[in-house]
Amino acid sequence: LDNDIKEAQLVIGTDDYLKSNHDVLMPGEYALDQNYPNPFNPSTTIRFALPEPAYVNLEVFNILGRKVTTIINGHMSAGYHVETWNGTADDGRPAASGVYFYRMSANSFTEQKKMLLLK
Repeated sequence: LDNDIKEAQLVIGTDDYLKSNHDVLMPGEYALDQNYPNPFNPSTTIRFALPEPAYVNLEVFNILGRKVTTIINGHMSAGYHVETWNGTADDGRPAASGVYFYRMSANSFTEQKKMLLLK
């Protein structure tokens, strides 16, 4: 049993319904959304979409480009996903106020966004 599951969606319907609504139920392309809230304190939510199963790497970097933490580093199923960053570094210490970047890589997709931690 995977204890890291944070969100799930169950869709019930006939075969015809599920086949005709597949595009609505599953993302058609990779996407990394802007975190919210932004600015944030003490935590923020990051949403992303995978149109197919993929090995996902989601990391946070400081303004100097140094890695602060790894949020995800593993295989994930296709669909819409939500992760939370609690503003702490890999060593468990709270991150300082400031600008951070989060970058997601999955298969050939890579995207980066900016966020602001205010204390």
